[in-house]
Amino acid sequence: MAETLVLHEDPRSGNCYKIKLTAALLGLPLLTQQYDIMAGETRTPHFRSQVNPNGRIPVLQIGAGDTARFLPESNAACWYLADGSALVPQDRFQRADMLRWMFFEQYNHEPNIATLRFWLHFVGEANLSSQQRSQIVVKRMAGQDALELIDDHLERNDWFVGEAVSLADIALFAYTHVADAGGFALGDFGHIGRWIERVEALPGFAAMD
Repeated sequence: MAETLVLHEDPRSGNCYKIKLTAALLGLPLLTQQYDIMAGETRTPHFRSQVNPNGRIPVLQIGAGDTARFLPESNAACWYLADGSALVPQDRFQRADMLRWMFFEQYNHEPNIATLRFWLHFVGEANLSSQQRSQIVVKRMAGQDALELIDDHLERNDWFVGEAVSLADIALFAYTHVADAGGFALGDFGHIGRWIERVEALPGFAAMD
């Protein structure tokens, strides 16, 4: 019997979407439990004690009842789902290179592109603190640098690692394909645009909610 998989998520989150896209491409059934992060629903004592002490989503729940296990962090959850599948390269160097791009996504890409999307599209610039507004220019420059780097890579490669889609593509697709919502001119990056089309054409592809 297949194990029960439940994603604790806010469907607006690209980090949550990564896990749903991974499951969709692998044909894995995935239940969802939704929370409104804008309303603080992941900061409650119940959520912290039962799901994630860090008060953040996504969290992948594996199993049910007293034996359920909870795995926070989007890329760790993607790895759990994809380990042993074609989304993780068999070649040792390519596996490490895949992780390199996943680390890049979390350290260079997501903190800038995803943050500006959240601030500008969901919170609204008028509602930002003065400290947040002061960071917009810096984050836009850093996000632009990240997009230029991946566009350059995709000029020479169809996929981020090897000759097929991997978790590196899934991790970077989630927030890249909605970067316009953060004020980035995605149309300026032709190689990224063609890569987005390749991802969307994959069998089993599921669009973001």
